[in-house]
Amino acid sequence: MVNFLMLVSIVIFACVMLNKVSAKLGMPMLLAFIFLGMLFGSDGLFRIDFENYAFAENICSIALIFIIFYGGFGTDWEQARPVAVKAGLLSTLGVVLTAFITGIFCHYVFDMSWIAGLAIGSIIGSTDAASVFSILRSRKLNLKYNTASMLELESGSNDPIAYMLTIIFIQMLQDGGDGENPILMVLSQLGFGIVVGIVVAIIAIWFLHNILVEADGFDTIFVFGVAVLSYAGAGFIGGNGYLSAYITGIIMGNSRIRDKKNLVHFFDGTTSLMQMVIFFLLGLLSSPSKLPGVAIPAVLIFLFMTLVSRPTAVFTILAPFKSSVKQMMLVSFAGLRGAASIVFAIMAVQGADLDENLFHITFFIVLLSILFQGAFLPKVAKSLDMIDSGGDVMKTFTDYTEEVPVQFIQFTIPEGHSWVGKTLMEIITPPETIMVSVQNEVGTRVPNGQTILNVGDKVVLSAATPEQMTGTMLSEIYINNKSSYIGKAISEIPTDDDTLIILIKRGDDIIIPNGNIVLNEGDMLVMNSLVR
Repeated sequence: MVNFLMLVSIVIFACVMLNKVSAKLGMPMLLAFIFLGMLFGSDGLFRIDFENYAFAENICSIALIFIIFYGGFGTDWEQARPVAVKAGLLSTLGVVLTAFITGIFCHYVFDMSWIAGLAIGSIIGSTDAASVFSILRSRKLNLKYNTASMLELESGSNDPIAYMLTIIFIQMLQDGGDGENPILMVLSQLGFGIVVGIVVAIIAIWFLHNILVEADGFDTIFVFGVAVLSYAGAGFIGGNGYLSAYITGIIMGNSRIRDKKNLVHFFDGTTSLMQMVIFFLLGLLSSPSKLPGVAIPAVLIFLFMTLVSRPTAVFTILAPFKSSVKQMMLVSFAGLRGAASIVFAIMAVQGADLDENLFHITFFIVLLSILFQGAFLPKVAKSLDMIDSGGDVMKTFTDYTEEVPVQFIQFTIPEGHSWVGKTLMEIITPPETIMVSVQNEVGTRVPNGQTILNVGDKVVLSAATPEQMTGTMLSEIYINNKSSYIGKAISEIPTDDDTLIILIKRGDDIIIPNGNIVLNEGDMLVMNSLVR
């Protein structure tokens, strides 16, 4: 046991160090984790003989629950709404088209049966959320026309569809096509997955607001359990657990939840660990000596998907929306494959008793995708003039630190104010505050009890930082060029009784709003809401 734990700690430390090194070298972080697993594997330096596909499938499937849940939880629906239909079609119809076109290619080129070819197409049909998030975040790659939001929403939601198709074709391979009706399977997978995801999210939010209000720390553990329940609950009745987890995540992530800051930090760390586990374990499971033997089919399938099947699906879906050719080309190139595809390949090897080479073909394709598409995505975006230098890609995620304590208060003393002409000793400041500076035409000075305040003086008060703001939640709304708020006064913005706009970030300026302030494109509204 001690030796095993020592090995685990070494691997974790190595992954953390690789994260720093890979960022400096420009290598996709997840690729570094795979190479580390291969280094420890049977053909590597440490020669750990690990061929337990069932164990790897279980661990990776559990890890995917949290990655997919947080993919939904971290989606800012306000940013994603303008591209939700496009992303939704890419994550459903796009996966189906990519899988079927690739399956046809495998059938005719490699002389596979129709079902086996379509199974392979389904396994590698989805884009990988972890890979896409990693590239967009690490390179701070914001893209024009809300493309970053589209890719984020698509990659976070298309694994359930690929999983569903994979399960259907695995079952058809097992029973020769005489099993359960595929149409009924699709309907039950989607229907139960959606319903369970919504129900679990609603109940979980109610619990957080009414039962766990004073349970400090337990709300994080509770949401962790909610992610597991949303997956298991759907799977228990024949639904798509990954779809359920994603829907639960997106509903909870865009709801008013107390201490969401702590949840974001917790799941950031959790999903980072899960990504390390998945990619390291898959690298450990692989046998690099077997990769040359599957290089030709892997390279051919990768090139066909990158140049034919993915672009065909993307152009078919986005062209009717009159998307620009440059945007469609970039979305086509950004179809990174990742851990989910390898996990689905393990399921196929285990469930349908397919050749082990299927795992290594999929593994090789993922390596090629992360290495080439991941590494060159920023350059392709730049060459297509798709980089939005004035935007912030992090605004496509709900990463805002909600509970930002106000430590300083600044205001200018107006004419007629009761403090005018008085010394600090003569005025009454709010409890537990102190005046830290006074600025006027003479300059800025640190005041003392004899300092006299005059009209036009800019004063700064300091207050104790609250340990915790219970019952309230701060959130951001970014006013982009499509917002209906542009040109409207604060008084015209519809808010409920429990919500107040407390400040506006306009460039480098901080504006304390009143009802007459008119909103401009690029403004960031910070809103305070009462959490019931």
